[in-house]
Amino acid sequence: MKSLFKISSMKTLEDVSNVRNAISNIEGVIACQISLEKGEVNVVYDDFFIKEDGLIQSLEDSGYYVL
Repeated sequence: MKSLFKISSMKTLEDVSNVRNAISNIEGVIACQISLEKGEVNVVYDDFFIKEDGLIQSLEDSGYYVL
């Protein structure tokens, strides 16, 4: 599966690093691409292990607001 998330509170390179850590440590995540300029995160994942709601929850638990 592939999902695109808009994150309004991602403003710095530290935020990019935090988002990458929040996503990449989840079992089932294959790849993630983060665009600071667009405020977007593209995630490729295996939905057998994780669902889109779980990815959103992980980002929000890390302190980011997903639009």
